[in-house]
Parts: sequence; structure tokens; C-alpha cells
Amino acid sequence: MRITAKGRYALLAMLDLSLVAVGPVSLGSIAERQNIPQNYLEQVFAGLRKAGLVAGVKGAQGGYTLARPASQITAGQVLRVVEGEFWPVGEVMASEDGVGAAVVLHELVFEPMRACMNDLLDGLSLGFLAGEFSKRQKGIGAMYYI
Repeated sequence: MRITAKGRYALLAMLDLSLVAVGPVSLGSIAERQNIPQNYLEQVFAGLRKAGLVAGVKGAQGGYTLARPASQITAGQVLRVVEGEFWPVGEVMASEDGVGAAVVLHELVFEPMRACMNDLLDGLSLGFLAGEFSKRQKGIGAMYYI
């Protein structure tokens, strides 16, 4: 599985939202802070809003907020919205007897690999990632300016 720029930008923007403690955040400010093209963010956030991961706020002070607490949104959920389901390989080749080499590889290699990827990504909440970011920033004395 390859995570595209769209997937990386989605995770980065969602982490940015989880680090901002107050009110709606404009896509322009996320784009500027994270060095992401704003037009990419507009496409990404349309899907994230439709999936119920972010909520849009209209008006002069509008922008986006997380639709749920950061601890309840996982990296896996975000990536599935923009990348689709995780599969390490394409379709399994059919075998008339159900025991062909491709079937064995699918069952013993590729399916367990997919399950591991899902477990890892579904175990990483935005809240956890934000906490790790904050710990590391404190360790190097840097500040995250909003």
C-alpha cells in the first residue's frame, strides 16, 4: 500500500486541527502552517466533512473543527476517507480448486499484512499523535505557534 500526498496532507491537517485548542480553523491557516497547497486541503476536507470527521463553520470567523474528540478519530479513519481501504496487493487471482499459489499467498501473507496495517492505523488516534508531538516539541524547546 502506498499513501499518496493526499493521504499525508489529510493526516497532517487533521493533526494540526487537533493541536489547535480553540474554535474553527481556516484551511488557509492550516495550509500556511503545514506548507500544504490550499486547493489540496479543500478537496481533502470535503471528503472528511462528508465522512463526519470534521465539521465546517460558516462565516467570517469560520473554518473547520474536529467533529469528535481527537481521541476518537484514528489515522486509519482519516486515511480510509482519502485513500480507500488498505490492500497491500491487487485482486487475488482465481483458482478453480481454491488452493493455487495466489490463494495461499493471499491467505498467509497479504491478508495478515492488511490486518496488521489496519490494527496499527486504527490504534493511532489524533489525540495520541498530538500528545506525542507536544512531548517532542517540549524536548527540543520549540513552540507550536497558532
